[in-house]
This record gives sequence, C-alpha cells and structure tokens, in this order.
Amino acid sequence: MEQEEKVEAEQLKKQTEVKAALEQTTPPPEARRIETRKSRAVRLVSYAALAILFAGFRVLLATVDLGLPARTEEVLRRASLGAALVLLALLAGKTAEIYFLSQIDSVVSRYNLKRILRLIVALAIAMIVVSVVFVNWYTAVVSFGLISLILGFALQTPITSFIGWIYILVRKPYRVGDRILIGDAKGDVIDVSYLDTTLWEFGGQYLSTDHPSGRIIKFPNSKVLTTAVYNYSWPLFPYIWNEIKFQIAYDSDLEFVANTMREVAEGELGETMMERVKVYRELLEQTPVDHLQVQERPVVLFRVSDNTWLEAIVRYIVDPKKAGRTKTDLIQKLLKRLNAAPDRVGFPRSNLR
Repeated sequence: MEQEEKVEAEQLKKQTEVKAALEQTTPPPEARRIETRKSRAVRLVSYAALAILFAGFRVLLATVDLGLPARTEEVLRRASLGAALVLLALLAGKTAEIYFLSQIDSVVSRYNLKRILRLIVALAIAMIVVSVVFVNWYTAVVSFGLISLILGFALQTPITSFIGWIYILVRKPYRVGDRILIGDAKGDVIDVSYLDTTLWEFGGQYLSTDHPSGRIIKFPNSKVLTTAVYNYSWPLFPYIWNEIKFQIAYDSDLEFVANTMREVAEGELGETMMERVKVYRELLEQTPVDHLQVQERPVVLFRVSDNTWLEAIVRYIVDPKKAGRTKTDLIQKLLKRLNAAPDRVGFPRSNLR
C-alpha cells in the first residue's frame, strides 16, 4: 500500500498544474531534492567551460582580424565578455552554495543565506548586462537612476514587501517551519520569498480544530511591518498552554477529580515532553521573562461556573502542532476515567447542558 501511494504521488508530481503548485509553494530546504556530487560537478564544470569558451572568443576577436564590420566586432566583443562574466558570477554563486552554505548546520540559516546569495548573484548579473548594453558608464548610471525613480513610484508596494523580507531576515519574527498567526491568516510557514510569504493553513473557516485545511495563504511581506505576528514556534519556548474544561457538581470529590485529571494529562504528555519543557524553562530564566512561571507538569484548577456547576480545568503545555490531537485524546481518556467513578464525580444531566 505504501509503495502504491509513493508511485501515485510521483505520477501526480509530473502533472503540469501540480508541478507549478509545488514550485509556487517551495517546500522547506530539507524536503527538496538533494543534488548528487556528480551533478554538482557537472554543473560547475559546465559554467567554467562556457566561461572559458566565451573569454577565448573575446581574446580571438581582439587579436585576430576576422574581417567583420567594426560595429559588429565591437558588439561581439562586449557580448562575449558579458557572457563570460555572467557565467563566472553563476559559477561563484554555485560554488559558494555547494561548498560553504552546505556546511551550515541550521536548515533555516542555509535557506535564508541561499536566498541572499542568489539575490546578490542576480544583481551582479544585472550590472554586467547594463555594462554590456551601455558603453558609457555615465549614461548607464543616469539611465539606471531614471529607471529606478520611475519604478520606485510604480512598484511602491513590491519595494515595501522587499523591505519587509529584509526585516524578516534580520528581526526573525518568523522562519520557515514556524506556526504563526498574522491578521486573519494562520498556518505553518512553508516559504518566505522576496515579496511574499506562503502559509500552509491550519484551522480556517471550515474547521473548528487546528488540523491543516488543505489551503495555502499568501500575503505580501509588507504586512509584517504593520501587523502583529503571533509565533507559536518561538525558539526559546516552542510550546503553548492549552486547557480542557468539564462541568461537575458541587458535591463531587474535588481531590479525586484533581488527581485523576492530573494523572491522565501527565500520562498523555509523557515524561519526555515534561523533561523537555524543563530544559526550556532553564533557558527562559536567562532572559528578561525569567519571572514567568512555566509549569512543566499539568495543573488542575476549579472555577465557579455561571450556572449551578463547578468548572474543573486541566491546564497543560503542548507542542502547538499537536494541540488538536492531544486535546482529543485527553478528552476521551478523562471522560473514561471520570465516568468510571459516578459516586465521586457528578456530571450535568439536564437538557440545559
């Protein structure tokens, strides 16, 4: 069955619309195909060979009279030199990406630095093309300045989004893989491009839980400059508090209820989870928020309800991406344990509940 699913998935990837969607949503770097050493070497050798070829052609034009018109020869010289420089820029960028960026342990850092490197290479290529088209650098600078002024007015929103991208890289309000809420959009970040951010939505208008909705959300990076960002994956504490409430009668055995709810919650979360939270608590103590009380173990509280019942509340810490599943499992196990002792726990039985 698993093999059939893989085959079907590979067939879907070949469809034009699916391929375009995959390119649009750009999965995190660790999910992308890793180039083999052979393919990397072939690409680098190809760039180097073509650069040498164009450079040799440029030297040939400068040293040998081919009988071409002066204007044509000048255009070929500049074009061959420009092509050689473009290939050298691509070669330098790919070399840095393979032999330097690949050594960085952090997947997110590699992803961001790769974006920056590719932007630098693109700008270098743009400058080479401008220098080939314009012989006079003064004319090129003036033309570039006028074009930039015109584009600045015409592309104000994309430019602001690009500034937002730089802000995201520097200030890190979120990173690829984080679960965030910004405005009405909430989901897991799967791509941060130069102009926009892509989320894999969870929840949404058709779901009441935190399950992925199957939709993607795109918003301009400029939004991060004016809208509050709620990040559920803060590196110093990648957890959230969650709670479950039950209405019980006043004459219930509150000590039994508290012990039972705490025991079930601890069993569901597991010692590994609680030990991990304990480590993060020590990290928090080294920050300005060290006054926060981070309880790694579940806590049970009682509150007076608006009606004639008490509210028994169990509060616990959970991975935000597992919150919905954990809550469902806990509700089932809590009800099973509490309903097994009807003489000690009274639940509402009227139609008003």
